[in-house]
Amino acid sequence: MSASRPIQCLFAKAKTPSRLCPRRTFQTGTRLQARRTPKHKSIKASDLGLIKRKASDPELTAEDLRPYSENEKAALAKRYTPEQLAAIEAGEAAVDLNDLAEQGTAREDAMRLNYLDDFSSIHPVVDKPVRAPEENYDPNLRFKTEDELAGDLTNWVKDLPDEPTRLDWMKFMDNTRLTVGKPEAELNPRSYLAPEIPKLDILKRNVTGNEEIDPATRRLMRQTGFDSTDIRRIRVKQLIQHRVTNQTRLGRIASYYYLAVAGNGKGLIGIGEGKSSEHEEARQQARSAAIRNMQPIPMYEGRTIFGDVKGKVSATEVELMTRPPGFGVRCQSLIFEICRCAGIQDMAARVPRSRNHMNTVKATLQALLSQRLPEEIARARGRKLVDVRKVYYGGNL
Repeated sequence: MSASRPIQCLFAKAKTPSRLCPRRTFQTGTRLQARRTPKHKSIKASDLGLIKRKASDPELTAEDLRPYSENEKAALAKRYTPEQLAAIEAGEAAVDLNDLAEQGTAREDAMRLNYLDDFSSIHPVVDKPVRAPEENYDPNLRFKTEDELAGDLTNWVKDLPDEPTRLDWMKFMDNTRLTVGKPEAELNPRSYLAPEIPKLDILKRNVTGNEEIDPATRRLMRQTGFDSTDIRRIRVKQLIQHRVTNQTRLGRIASYYYLAVAGNGKGLIGIGEGKSSEHEEARQQARSAAIRNMQPIPMYEGRTIFGDVKGKVSATEVELMTRPPGFGVRCQSLIFEICRCAGIQDMAARVPRSRNHMNTVKATLQALLSQRLPEEIARARGRKLVDVRKVYYGGNL
């Protein structure tokens, strides 16, 4: 230590005003005024492969955008007329290569939609129905008589070419009107009724088919909107079943209790309870309730959960921990069946306190639904998503 150091300290104390207390440094770390350096380096989107290739890139060659071959044109000629084929070729020639390379594929960035939707059709629940103008209403509209329909058919037969095809008959059926009055009143009528809900169409398609549907499945189709095939694919597991007794003034009334879990193996999970004096009725109640109560849960990479979460119901606590690929599901049997129904492949769990079976199942579902996504954490901290992402030793996101 040099001799000038104590002298510098004395001069520093002499410069300090007497009305201010001298500042003491209790730690040797960096000062708060210093600029903080990020813990992780910024990663470009090009390094992660999130940027799609453009038409100017050498990877996009003429082979990727080759025209129709003779065999493909012959196959299209069986379904379309020459005028329609010419319109298709003209439309494809007008498409810009840059738009085709950048917008012709599904987005994979962080701002993409979590679902696939057909924006060309109207959904009767979320979209406002598009109604025809009020001028399309015709109070004098009436159906054609048999003689008028026969006259239309006679005129069509007279105008037929020498070699009629099926296309001529289709044009006649599409262009022939069944009413007399304004054409708009028949082609685009004014109606105050909302479009039909799609799930009712699914129900009619199954009912009118050759398949016989039991009343319980038909009720589930109305309530959930699932097809009968989708309901059969749902995995349902009876976890708890026991006999319960209710003491009344008329005596003891015995009944049976069932608790079931249902899931599609792709992130949907739900539990249901049923109680009845008959075994089969209680089991069916639990199964139907579990399918109706299915909810989506967040899944990281489609195989595990986001971070470590906890759930508590009464005196039962459940701790769920995320695990790397190939770890498997290592937990007790009830939580294992829930993970199988939900599609979770890597996870660990422990129940440190009470191990009541019903509370364990309910606490596990509560923990799965209480996960926090990395996007929410980054937005709450005011940081980038790259600072809160999950990184394994292999560097995979």
